[in-house]
This record gives sequence, structure tokens and C-alpha cells, in this order.
Amino acid sequence: MSYFSDIYNGVKTLLTGMGVTGKYFLNSGKGAITQQYPENRDTLQMFERFRGEVVMHHDENNEHSCTGCQKCELACPNGSIEIIWDRGLDPETGKKKKMIDKHIYHFGMCTQCGLCVNACPSNAIEWAQNFENSVYDRTQLTRVLNKPGSKVKAGIEE
Repeated sequence: MSYFSDIYNGVKTLLTGMGVTGKYFLNSGKGAITQQYPENRDTLQMFERFRGEVVMHHDENNEHSCTGCQKCELACPNGSIEIIWDRGLDPETGKKKKMIDKHIYHFGMCTQCGLCVNACPSNAIEWAQNFENSVYDRTQLTRVLNKPGSKVKAGIEE
């Protein structure tokens, strides 16, 4: 009895899949998902949930939200984020404070899992929409996310 029910379930699953494929085949002229890349490079808009690469945004005063807590570095399963920091004197308070020297992102090692973006408590890093990342030299895939001379925005604490 199990033999015939397995055949029935297999045929039912096959027909369900063919029905979905057939629906897309018959309605392909009504808003196709396929993009005509690279012909539409100027008008191409990626989806909101697209994961291109990790970026750190800076405002007009060259300030960012990264406190150097290293939670993104610890959350990354393959070590594609590296934060180099040192303790320096805060000019406002006169106390020693963690200051970021470099926030390095190794895009060539990144699996776009999103654990680093989810782990960031200050939302300093997020996904960018760029997708044209092919290069001939792997060293170009290593990027420093914080700009030279940048500092943490006022009011953001570790």
C-alpha cells in the first residue's frame, strides 16, 4: 500500500511544480522578473533586500556610528571583518577611549550571510546595492570601511 501512495505523492508533487512553471510561462509578458543587463545598466534598480557588500556610512562631518565594539568581527563566521583599534585620550572628557584605526572588510572572503550587520548595535554597517565587484586582483576586494580622519558621532557610546 505504501508503494502506491508514494507514486501518487510523487506524481502530485510533479504536477504541482509543473503548474507553477506553467503559470510563469503563460504570464511571462506581464512584468517579467528577468533584467536585460548590461543594456539597462542606467535604469537598473536592485531589490531592497539585495546584499551587495557591507558599507559604513559617514555624514558630511566625516563621522560614523561605529564604536569599535567588535561585535561584527566576532559574529562573522569566516573572519571577513577585522577591526584595528587603540585606546586614545578623548579630547572632550580627557579619559581613555577606544578609537578605531581601521575597519577592514575582506569582500573576497565574505559569504553575504548578514550576521555582521545584524550584530551591529549602532547600525554602523549595512548592505549596499552595488553588485559589479569583479576584479582581476584580489587585493582590490579588501576595503577599509572608515574614511581617513573619521570619528564617532557624538552621543553614540559603546
